[in-house]
Formats: sequence, structure tokens, C-alpha cells
Amino acid sequence: MTVVRSTLPDSAREVVGEALQSTLVDLVGVSLIGKQAHWNIVGPRFRSIHLQLDEVVSTARSFSDTVAERAAALGLPPDGRPETIAAAYTLPGSKSGWIRDDEVVRLIVETLEAAIGRLRERIDATEKADPVTQDLLIGITAELEKQRWMFEAENWPRD
Repeated sequence: MTVVRSTLPDSAREVVGEALQSTLVDLVGVSLIGKQAHWNIVGPRFRSIHLQLDEVVSTARSFSDTVAERAAALGLPPDGRPETIAAAYTLPGSKSGWIRDDEVVRLIVETLEAAIGRLRERIDATEKADPVTQDLLIGITAELEKQRWMFEAENWPRD
């Protein structure tokens, strides 16, 4: 049963569907990693990083909604069920328990770098299949790069 028909040809739908679903998984994962760190951060920079983590989480959640709605608009039902996210998530994960502020910064930088790398692959993959989706992925990448930069600057010159 097809409820929403796609305006894309079948070959493009497959490429775009994979790009959007994988991006949805990554963004939901980034938001969960961000919240885990937000709840468990300790150290002298607790307050500033705690607040900065809220920005990352908000960004990831907002873009995950945009990505899911883009998929739905193209007749590609997004799958954000917990079991789907858990099974498909491949970005760096967080340890349990308290996490020192400098470790949180490293974790977020690594997680965002991995997400950005995957987004760049999807940008290339969607170039011909659907420039509108490609443009969306470019915008997400730009914002995640900004967030990564702000977190990376937190650990200078400590590393």
C-alpha cells in the first residue's frame, strides 16, 4: 500500500531513501550521545559544556525531524523506532557513568566528525539523484561542522 507517491524515479528513490534513513539514524544517535554526556558531565567546565551540549542536541533533533519529513514527502516512510536506531547506529558511543569535561569534548568532536564524514558521502551520492535532498544534507553538514568547531575549541590548548 503506497500512501504517499514519490516524485523521484525508482533508482533515485533508493539512493535518497538510504541517505535520508542513515542520516536520521545518525542524527537521533548524536542527540542521544549529547544527552548522555549532558547528564553525566563532571569537571570545572561543567556549566559551559552542559549548556553547549543542549545546542548540539537541539540541532540534531531539529534536523532529524527535517530529514524524516523530507523522506515522508518523497514517499519514503522514515523509521525512527528505537530498535531500528539501535541496530543501525555506527557512530562513536558514550561510556556509562560520569564523564570528565575534557572527555566529553573529545567524544562530541569524534561523534560529530564521524557524522560529518558520512554526510559528505551522502552529499556525493545524492548529487544526481535529488539535488534538493543534497542541499538539505549540505545544510546539516555545515551546522554540524560549526558545532564540532565550537567543541574542538573547548580543549585548546589541552591536547
